[in-house]
Amino acid sequence: MYKRLFQAPAQSYFLLGPRGTGKSTWLRQAYPRALFVDLLDGETFHRMQADPSALRGLLEAHPKVGTVVIDEIQKVPALLDAVHQRLENRNLPKVQFVLTGSSSRKLKRSGVNLLGGRVLHRSFHPFMAAEMGKDFRLEARVLTGMLPLVVDAPDPGQILQSYAALYLREEVQAEGLVRNLGNFSRFLQAMSLTHGARLNTSAVARECQVGQKTVEGYLGVLEDLLLGYRVPVFTKRASRHLAQHPKFYFMDTGVFQALRPRGPLDTTSEMGGAALEGLVAQHLKAWAAYSGGDAALHYWRTKSGLEVDFVLYGSEGFQALEVKSTRRPSSGDTRPLREFLVDYPHAKAYLLHTGRDRYRLDGILCIPCEEFLRTLVPGKTFPGS
Repeated sequence: MYKRLFQAPAQSYFLLGPRGTGKSTWLRQAYPRALFVDLLDGETFHRMQADPSALRGLLEAHPKVGTVVIDEIQKVPALLDAVHQRLENRNLPKVQFVLTGSSSRKLKRSGVNLLGGRVLHRSFHPFMAAEMGKDFRLEARVLTGMLPLVVDAPDPGQILQSYAALYLREEVQAEGLVRNLGNFSRFLQAMSLTHGARLNTSAVARECQVGQKTVEGYLGVLEDLLLGYRVPVFTKRASRHLAQHPKFYFMDTGVFQALRPRGPLDTTSEMGGAALEGLVAQHLKAWAAYSGGDAALHYWRTKSGLEVDFVLYGSEGFQALEVKSTRRPSSGDTRPLREFLVDYPHAKAYLLHTGRDRYRLDGILCIPCEEFLRTLVPGKTFPGS
């Protein structure tokens, strides 16, 4: 059992994260005396769906409860009205609500903003290397990712293969999010070819043999289900012509590996490079979310083709990172970072590699990727600073 680095706020909050990230397990540990409303339980789901006001009666039956956890609230978004009414009623004892979800689609449609500033928004992510400690092994995690239900499984590959099917069956198909499940399945495979690369929806549409608007709609579904995200280009005070398209990543590198079709033209280095880059991306996303600041994840690419994989920018720091699946980087590998520093001399630049040694090359700090990820801890000094 690993200790999670997520820090819970004192007031009511939404906790959104993909299935399998360990939200429910963490909540049971963090709130052992809370009143749990588990909407994955069939009986509870049907009762609350038929009569959302039943939540009010449940609270009246537990007048001394301090925290109420509603798990997978997107399944009965009408419960938000009951939560809102209770938060607004100052004549009743104060209750903290923790509202979890693995999809933001229904919540958006149901007016989640109804709760306004009374309820914070927080995200939950797959494991970070710092949470796994000595059990973290870079090579294994590049192959199977960091989802807790996969890390703890005797056969991680089998779990990953069924993970996408679970979403297709229980989220996409059951909720009627798309009309043609076969087209969406092909879209997922096509998007796996885009993992870690610039997103071109026209090219994806051609690959799937559907319209570009259909692809854009599918992409919205994918992001609403928290299965993937876009990383925009860093353009602040740009002094060069930059790329326009964002990059795309699946939320976990193991999910990418499971979805990615393999063929005779696929090379181990190509697959490993995209998987390693995705593993770093998901760590940076988690670090930024758990640190509680305003750090945002970007990438930088010029029209001439110079590219820095990640740029973290916020009030707490400015970092540029290049990820290379090589044990011994060359001067050519440091060039994008050196060019970035010409435009942004106040940034700190790092090159992450798969070797064992930390050293400087052309003035750029080169850090073993495994060491970097192990020491990337929210709220603490950025590794190498």
